[in-house]
Amino acid sequence: MRDVLLLASITDADSAAARGCAVCGSHGGMAAASIAARAGLASVVLNDAGIGRDRAGIAGVRALGQVGIAAAAADAMTCRIGNAEDMIARGRISYANEPAVQLGVEAGSTVSEAARLLQSASPGGVLPAESEARQDRHVESLSEPLLLADSASLIAPEDAGRIIITGSHGGLVGGDPTRALKAKASFAVFNDAGIGIDRAGLGRLSALEAQGIPAATVSHWTARIGDAASALETGILSCINGPAAERGAEVGRPLADWSWWRD
Repeated sequence: MRDVLLLASITDADSAAARGCAVCGSHGGMAAASIAARAGLASVVLNDAGIGRDRAGIAGVRALGQVGIAAAAADAMTCRIGNAEDMIARGRISYANEPAVQLGVEAGSTVSEAARLLQSASPGGVLPAESEARQDRHVESLSEPLLLADSASLIAPEDAGRIIITGSHGGLVGGDPTRALKAKASFAVFNDAGIGIDRAGLGRLSALEAQGIPAATVSHWTARIGDAASALETGILSCINGPAAERGAEVGRPLADWSWWRD
């Protein structure tokens, strides 16, 4: 669609996006919204990631409305998370904030139609910078500290060999297996983002299995997307890949209970 930016991830946005409208595969949480506002987007459609615990999957869309930025969320059951092209091709809106509603966007609209309407949005304000966190967390039963990263974008190749818990969705960014994870982790955890259409919220698991990396998702109903600490503290494993099963992971187990982990 002309004049609409298609972004696999909100981290791909930059100042060139100023005053534009974007359809973006990222979840609609606070961190993504903060980046969208800093990039100068006048309007944006994000993925609702199943909405999930504490409505975290649309928290950023709601916050953008409070500073006058028109935004909406696409239903994860209608289009693949992490894939803007699929969103605009077949996605439908599940939630629109007040500035978007004033432009005619409503629940049930197609993402394509919503983007057309959002092109007339005026630039809004700014959101406070969301401090995506990287932190070590010690667990008594584990010899090495866990790495908690609210966004997988914060992971570096130097994190290889670590257990990495992320707040990111488990979908493949842009459908690209090379963007599954930036480090060869000993175990990686993501949010299942509602699993969604075509089981898109689990796409990283098979890509990482092909690399021999154990990986799992926690249920979006049990952990806030975008919040690695929430995944660790309250997350329940919802899906695992083959290497993760070999390390003792089981669907239905609390992530906080590391008694299942086999070094």
